[in-house]
Amino acid sequence: MRTLGTLKSGESGVVRELRPLSPSVRRLADMGLTRGTKVVVLGSAPLGDPMILSVRGYRLALRRRDADSVVLV
Repeated sequence: MRTLGTLKSGESGVVRELRPLSPSVRRLADMGLTRGTKVVVLGSAPLGDPMILSVRGYRLALRRRDADSVVLV
């Protein structure tokens, strides 16, 4: 199973589901990370956290532990 947190800069994926055990699932969905959404990793901060993503035409900074809650196709 591949998660958003495992992607490197320049890689992309499509959201399959959000892990229901994550306490931040609702917040992730509100930010546009819903089923079928294409996500592109633009880069990350110098120490690797947070990740900078392109989602639905905007940039999103997301902690890797939250990104691990997003399962990709």
